[in-house]
Formats: sequence, structure tokens, C-alpha cells
Amino acid sequence: MKQVCSALVAGVLVAAAGQSVFAQAAFTQISTGLVSPVFAAAAPGDFTRLFIVEKNSGTSGRIRVLRTTTNTLVGTPALSVLNVSTANEQGLLGLAFHPNYVANRLFYVNFTNSTGNTVIREYRMRADNPEAADSTYTPRDLLTVVQPQDNHNGGWISFGPDGMLYIGMGDGGNGNDTGTGHTSGTGNAQDVTNNLLGKMLRIDVNRDDFPGDTTKNYGIPTGNPFNGVNGDREIWSYGLRNPWRNSFDRVTGELWIADVGQDAWEEINREPRSTAGRNYGWRCMEAQVCTGLSGCTCNSASLTLPVHSYQHASGRCSVTGGYVYRGCAIPDLYGQYVFADYCTGEVWRLNPSNNQVTLMFDFTSLISSFGEDAYGELVFTGANGRVYRITRSGGTAPTDCNNNGRPDCWDIVDGSSQDRNANGVPDSCEPPCPADFNGDFFLDGFDYDDFVACFELGTCPPGKTADFNGDGFADGFDYDDYVLAFETGCP
Repeated sequence: MKQVCSALVAGVLVAAAGQSVFAQAAFTQISTGLVSPVFAAAAPGDFTRLFIVEKNSGTSGRIRVLRTTTNTLVGTPALSVLNVSTANEQGLLGLAFHPNYVANRLFYVNFTNSTGNTVIREYRMRADNPEAADSTYTPRDLLTVVQPQDNHNGGWISFGPDGMLYIGMGDGGNGNDTGTGHTSGTGNAQDVTNNLLGKMLRIDVNRDDFPGDTTKNYGIPTGNPFNGVNGDREIWSYGLRNPWRNSFDRVTGELWIADVGQDAWEEINREPRSTAGRNYGWRCMEAQVCTGLSGCTCNSASLTLPVHSYQHASGRCSVTGGYVYRGCAIPDLYGQYVFADYCTGEVWRLNPSNNQVTLMFDFTSLISSFGEDAYGELVFTGANGRVYRITRSGGTAPTDCNNNGRPDCWDIVDGSSQDRNANGVPDSCEPPCPADFNGDFFLDGFDYDDFVACFELGTCPPGKTADFNGDGFADGFDYDDYVLAFETGCP
């Protein structure tokens, strides 16, 4: 029987049951016709496409391309990974683009092969077609992890703000982290030696620290907590059951881990940037609950408890982790962590400042994953074969100073508008400032120096003259007027 830590759980119950409704968000369908979509992501610098992971179509996992300017699904997959295992939770599960993708076109997938084992593989996109993998490039298997059962595969991969590849691994399946292929006495999640299951892994794809081992084609980054003697060098953190969808906050670099529970609890963990070696408590704890299982000590100070958890009630069954919203189309949602329950389709936001949870909307269907486009706007995939975008339904409207029907930050992020002073306002919308003599949208000593050079030497910035007051003469009045404008400043 599970032992409940009553004081902690009472607080969790209040957070789950006492939700208000955030009425400023809704969802809009942007694609249909997909087969078991489980992820969507944008390639770096690509503002016109989403790449969607199909878990399996027959015995192939596929990456499909959605052109977001027209919401058109490209017929031919960008990639088909052949001979993936398809039982239970297996298949093509994860996708990540190299931080230097614009230059090298490399991307990575996480899938279970024909024997059910997890494989991290590198591919390359074609130089002449950003919607198709390069068939002339030999795929490179970086890492293979043996899976004892066909569930709890994890499947998420992503590059962190440090440029390293993070890999979320489940505990290998079965119940209570026990049985064939599970370490007796501790379970896989608490076993840090010769066991990569139940972990968050961190590797360097840009080098090979194991030249004599063809099954290990990666490097071990500086800062990983174990040295190979006291634990596996690939491990970043451990004590996870089945992390299903994790994400990095693109502003703070924090790692959010949604760990799927077993019988009664779902949990969300928040990891500060560059914090290695955390133990998230499975299998001796499920959320804030003592399981009675061995492997670690329940409520030990060495364990990291979740920032939020909820019970399996009212049809809830499995957490689907999301993202901290960093787009600008829904200003009231900025900085909030968005997640869902797979079974009910309830979508919540969590305020990182106080961990308060608010219901956003109820999709009433199965939500398999969330994703981000290049603008930081959120999408989610449904088990119904469709993709949806989270949209604003009220509240504060985003600024659109140039009235082009797009939030200003979209124009700035994709380069269609300049913001040379980085104040979030397109330069075309900035009020004129005569004292900004060199036109760089900053008022500083360089402007004063440029005016003096123009006045005394006749070397003026393009479009500028020493006749500052426009009376047809360059004289002391112009100098005095510029000094007054410089000292007054810009609006």
C-alpha cells in the first residue's frame, strides 16, 4: 500500500481541484491526415514549416512537413525510418535539429528499432530541398539502449542551451520498475552504473570519445555528474519513470520534465539551467507519494520533488509535457508553462512564480505532444491525426504597430522588420529622433561625434547635412540646435 505524505499531497490536491479558467486561449486546427503524430518542431531559422513526427505508418516512422504559410501538408515524407518496432509505445518518437542546422543540415531522431531497442540516429537534410532528407548521406547511429519491455521508452530528444543533446529515457517498462531487465533491489531508474534507463542523458554529438567502440559515436560533455566509476558518464539526472515530453525554456534555459506516473499520480519537474545529478525519486516515490518500493529513501533530502502533480481522477491518466510559452501572439500567456493530460485533453498553464495551475481549455480528446514553431508559438498533436495551434481568444492583444496583421515580434524575429535598438518595436514604427544623427536608433556619443564631424569637416552620414535646423545655412545656430536636441533626448 502507498504511504501518503499528507501535508504535501493536501497542497497538491488544492492546486488540482481549485483551478480557475484562463479564458484567453483556444486552439485552431492547422493540419489533418496524419498517422499517429507524436511531435512537431521547427528547424532553426525556418519560419514557414513544421516537421511532424509520425510514430508509425506500417513498420515505418515518418517525418512529415507542414507548410505553415498555407497549412499544407506535403505528400512525400521528409524521412521514412524503416523497420521500427510498433508495439505498444514503440516507434519513431523524437526529433531534434542540430544547433548549427542552418550550416550543416544535420538532424537527429529517437526511435525503437526492429528488436525494440532505442536508437539515436543522425541524418542530414538535402541542400537543395529543405523538405527531404539527403539520400546520399549515410545515417550515423550515435547510441543504442536495450529496452527490456515495449513501454516506457521516453523518446524525447532536444539540444539544450549548452549545445548538448539531451535524451529522455524511461525505466524500460513493466510495473514498479521490476522484472526482466530491471535491476533487482533498486530498479533501473535508481541504478546509475551500466544502466541508462530511467534517466536524462546528455551527450555531445560533435565528437567521438569512444573511437574503438562502434556502438558509441558521441562525446561526454564536461559537467556530467558521473565519471564512469561512480556512475555512467552519459547520465545527467535520474530517478525518472517515463518522461513524456520535456522542454527547455528558450529564455531561462530551464529544463521542464513531465514524468508519467503509474497508478495514481502525474508529475512535472523543473530543473534550473546547468543543474546536474538530480534524483527525481522513482521508484521509491511517485510524485510526493511514498511507494514502499526500495531503491532510494522516500522524502530524502537528496531527492528532488516535483513542482506540480495531479491525481488520476475524472478520467485523467497520463501527463503530456509542454513548454514555457515564449511567443507573443498571446501576451497574457507569456512565461507560463503549458501542459496537458493525455486522456482528458485538459490543457493547463502553470505559473512558474508560484506553481499555481489554471485550466486553459478542454480539448476533450487525446493530446500526444506539444511543439514550438520558430516564433515560439505553441502547437499540439492529437491522436486523431491532426495538429492544432494554440491561439488567443481574448485578453491583451499583441502589438502590431505597422498594421500588417502580424504581431510585431514575429516581424522582428523572422527579419521582415528591423529592430536595431532591440526594444521590441520595429524601427519603422519608431518616432523620428533628429538627435539620432547617425540613424542607428541609439542616442549616444557617436551621434554627437558624427554631427561635429559633419559640421566641421563635411563628412556626414548618408542623408544628413550640417544644416540641422534646415534654414539653408550651416552655422552656429545649427550647432546650438543640435546640442539642445541631443541634451533633450529622444521620445
